[in-house]
Amino acid sequence: MKLSSLILIAAVVLVTAPPAVFLYMNRIVNPRVADELRNEPNGERARKVMLLTLPSGREIPVNYLREGASIYAAADGRWWRELIGDGASVRLLVRGKPLAGHARAIRNDPAQTKTIFARLRPNALPGFGTLVEVQLNTFSTLSE
Repeated sequence: MKLSSLILIAAVVLVTAPPAVFLYMNRIVNPRVADELRNEPNGERARKVMLLTLPSGREIPVNYLREGASIYAAADGRWWRELIGDGASVRLLVRGKPLAGHARAIRNDPAQTKTIFARLRPNALPGFGTLVEVQLNTFSTLSE
C-alpha cells in the first residue's frame, strides 16, 4: 500500500471517528446508563455516577464526588460550556434522589481542579477535563 493511501485512510478515520463515538455515546450508552440510574438507585454504578440535566434539557450521566453542599463532576466532553461564566441552574439525580443546584465550570483554578480530581478521578491522566462544581439548593440538602 502506498504512503498516500495510508495517509488518506488515516485522515478518513480521524474525521469520521469522533462523530461516530459521539453518536454512540449519546444515542446508545447514555440512555442505558440513565435508565440504570433511575431503576437501580442503590446499584454499584449509582454510587459513583449521577444524572445531570443541563440548562438546555440535555441529560447526561457523569461521575461525581459529593462533599457537603457541593457536588463535583469532571467533564471530558463539551457539555460544560453551558456552565461557563456565572453558571446556570441544573437538576441532578443522585442515588435516586432528585436534587437541584447552581453549576459552574471552573476553568481558572488549577489547584482546586487538581485537588478535586485527585479524589474524583484518581486514575485519569492529569491535566485533562474541566471541573464542574454544583452548589446544591438549600431545599436539596434538607431533604437528605
